[in-house]
Parts: sequence; structure tokens; C-alpha cells
Amino acid sequence: MKRFLLDTHTHTVASGHAYGTVTEMAKAASEAGLRLLAITDHAPKLPGAPHEMYFRNFKVIDREMFGVKLLMGVELNVIDYKGTLDLEKSLLKKMDICIASLHTVCLRPGTKAENTRTLLKAMENPYVRIVGHPDDGRYEIDYEAMVKGARECGVLVELNNSSLAPGACRKNSVPNLREILKLCERYGQEVIVNTDSHFPSSVGRFDEARSLLERTGFPEELIVNTDLERFQNYLRRI
Repeated sequence: MKRFLLDTHTHTVASGHAYGTVTEMAKAASEAGLRLLAITDHAPKLPGAPHEMYFRNFKVIDREMFGVKLLMGVELNVIDYKGTLDLEKSLLKKMDICIASLHTVCLRPGTKAENTRTLLKAMENPYVRIVGHPDDGRYEIDYEAMVKGARECGVLVELNNSSLAPGACRKNSVPNLREILKLCERYGQEVIVNTDSHFPSSVGRFDEARSLLERTGFPEELIVNTDLERFQNYLRRI
């Protein structure tokens, strides 16, 4: 499998429960051999997350550090079963990249139908590029409908390395990701492998996810991490 060139789901101290600065994360990305890093701190509804003013001031941040292209974005919280996200459209337009994720502290798990409909509606938002850690078994989801919806909306499905790490809080991630990957292969849906790093030393470290991809024989041509241009095509979707 080719070397991964990008990591597009990471958090800094601004998220409230992560411990590196933007500069430290960018330096770690360079040392890991990445060419692109996205900082995607949590949106305001997650406890400890920054105020929206944090996201409004990204213009002051360099977009290349230590030889690594830097994107400044957000991991949005889905806050109701209508798929509502917790930053307004005018601000989403200014983000380099937006991830939409379910977090139990922002939305309690509903029925399988409610959870599935929620994700599908969130992915319909034209600014969402990635559906984050859909493997969390605390939310029962119709994965076939999710994968089909992602393909229709032009959204990448995330394979989250953090979900597979020892001590991960998400439930049943391995069997869920096996099912997700099987469906992505069946429908030709591209995936993106991310670390969901909350500390610099884990930036660009994809060991658990890479191992799962190899064990399942997932087609390399459906993994966008090896090709910057393919990933940038998703950023130009609007």
C-alpha cells in the first residue's frame, strides 16, 4: 500500500480535551512525512470547544508550515435528528474543510432509523466533506444507506484510526468498520483514513487503520490519502 500523504481530522488545545498547538501539530505532520494536515477542532456545542470567534479568525494562520500544507476547518456536531450542524452557513463557507460527526454529549443515540436519517441529512449540507467516525456502535446505523448517501452527496467516509486504538471509547468499531469497508467496496465509495489526533505524537500514525485495510483487502484505489489531487477535488465540490 502506498504511503499516506494527508491527515485531515486532528485537534488542538482549542478543542478543550486535546493537548497540542497548531504549530506543534504541523511540525509533527512534517516529521511523519505528510504533505497536508487539516486542523479540525470541535465546533461550539461540544463541551470545552471554542467559541465561534475562534473559527472566524483563521485568516491569521499560515497555510503552510514546516513544508506541510495546512487546512483550517472544523469537526461539526450534529445536534438534532434533522441533521442540524452547530455552525451557521456563513461561517461554514469560510472553512477549508468540514467534518460532520455524531457525539453522544451533543445528541443522544436514537433509533436506527433516526440515527441513519440524521447522518443522511447532515451529509446533504453542501459544506460537509467527510462523515466522521461513523463506526461508533453507540449509534445504530443502516450502513448501506449511509454509504449510498455519501456517494450521492460526494462525501468521504472516514476510517478513523482512533476508533481502533487501545482504550477507544467507541463500541464495536472493528466489526462496524469491516461492514462499512465492504459496502464502500461494493458501491465504489471512497474513504479517507484519519488519525483524529488529540496529541502531536499521533499525527500521521495510521497503523491500526492500515492493518485493517490490509486484512480486509480493501482496494487501494478507493483510499484518497495517497493522492492530494483526488482529495482536493472533494474540497472543490461546491
